[in-house]
Amino acid sequence: MTPEPIAAVEPVPAVTRERRLANLRATLARGGGPPAGPAQLPARAPFAGRRSADLALRLARALGAEAADSADGWLVRRVVTPIDMPLDRERLAALPGHPPADAPLVCLDTETTGLATAAGTLAFLVGLARWDGVSYRQTQLVLPDHADEPALLAEIERWVSPDAWLVSYNGRGFDWPLLEARFRLAGRAAPAHAGHLDLLPFVRRVFRHRMEDARLRTVEERLLGVTRTGDVEGWEIPSIYLDVLRGGPVEPLAGVVIHNEKDVRALGLLLAHVERHYAERETRLGAPRGDLAGLARAYGRARRHDEALACLDDALAGSDATRDPFGRTPVARGGPDEEGGRPGAAWWEPRTRPHFGGRAPRGGWRGELAAGRGGPLGPEPSAAPWDAGPSWTDERIEAERARTLRRLGRWAESSEAWQAAAGAGGALGAIAWIEVAKLREHRLGDPLGALAATRAAWRILERSRQLGRPYPRVEADLVRRGARLAARVARTVDARGG
Repeated sequence: MTPEPIAAVEPVPAVTRERRLANLRATLARGGGPPAGPAQLPARAPFAGRRSADLALRLARALGAEAADSADGWLVRRVVTPIDMPLDRERLAALPGHPPADAPLVCLDTETTGLATAAGTLAFLVGLARWDGVSYRQTQLVLPDHADEPALLAEIERWVSPDAWLVSYNGRGFDWPLLEARFRLAGRAAPAHAGHLDLLPFVRRVFRHRMEDARLRTVEERLLGVTRTGDVEGWEIPSIYLDVLRGGPVEPLAGVVIHNEKDVRALGLLLAHVERHYAERETRLGAPRGDLAGLARAYGRARRHDEALACLDDALAGSDATRDPFGRTPVARGGPDEEGGRPGAAWWEPRTRPHFGGRAPRGGWRGELAAGRGGPLGPEPSAAPWDAGPSWTDERIEAERARTLRRLGRWAESSEAWQAAAGAGGALGAIAWIEVAKLREHRLGDPLGALAATRAAWRILERSRQLGRPYPRVEADLVRRGARLAARVARTVDARGG
């Protein structure tokens, strides 16, 4: 059967096409902006014609704020009573990754309709704050409706100047990218700024070892001594705002505004706390040793290795009541991620299960393949497994100190620090001896000493194997390394004898 021919599509006449374009431009112009030309974006699309003062005025009355109208739309602005919050900018600038002393600071936090940063997520509440001398001044911007978003974006532009630094909590990964997307959708560029201090990575690096999570509310309780009561949960916030847009009561939104106010205030308090207790060596001597070790890592990432070494030396010099009678610090066990024992139980305490190093294998991201443990084959023979673990023991601090000394080119001292770290035993102790062997062979020119370090590592792994905990990857590395070093030492002896 012969197929029927497909009918050709007739082209749209030029007159019809021009008429359709003219109708479209006239429709867009009814939104309040000028007629859109061929190369222009619609002034208020796709929410043209939805502006209303009713919701803005209701929100202003419920929140104790003011409603302002402009050519860009309605905006509800709430000014929070200023509080005194001294901040020594010179001291703060000495910390790694923190803004220079002369840069204006703009603290920022958003409440949104979702957790994505794509076009479907809207920032309906933006909390902003800055210092005026010692006074910490906060302002909150509430969006009455989608169509008024240009007014919100214009106000943010007035706050963020090109020389300012943003201060946020997870703002580099969420808040600011979301606002950038909203500016892009509105056909305007996001305001330029000099830098962005995201406090979440700093908190994780310095304080995470003594917190169950890194949420801002947890940081307030553990570091600042502030406990929130009756606070709105984050997962409730989008539905509260969307209910208001559907015509529901506006009073529940007051809880969201107070939540945002506390978040922005916490940014300033956290910054002041860090400046007051960690900016200078004299003030941080009494800090927990884990804080000092985490701060050393922050200095190391900024390539300020001398200051990182000073933090580690102070951490080792500080006393710790959890050390056992032999000078070692126990690894905390029995926490929420492990079975057996009670939280913080030391190995010499009764009813504590035997521990041969590492954590009990489990499935998932925290399982046997996580954090360099390598599953049944054990960890890789590199220094990376020393990064794992929730607590900063003496041996782990020594390992961090050894790596810092190596970056400074102080090879002999780095070798001594790795020998001290080898007291951890197990795979970590063997890996520490492997690092000693590397330094002795390649930096100190001592192949015989490198062979002795390799044998010391092998003795540790032999004991672990007898206890039923073999580490095949590290053992294989030691076999190859030991054979090569033995051959090299034999050649050196033969050459000297000849």
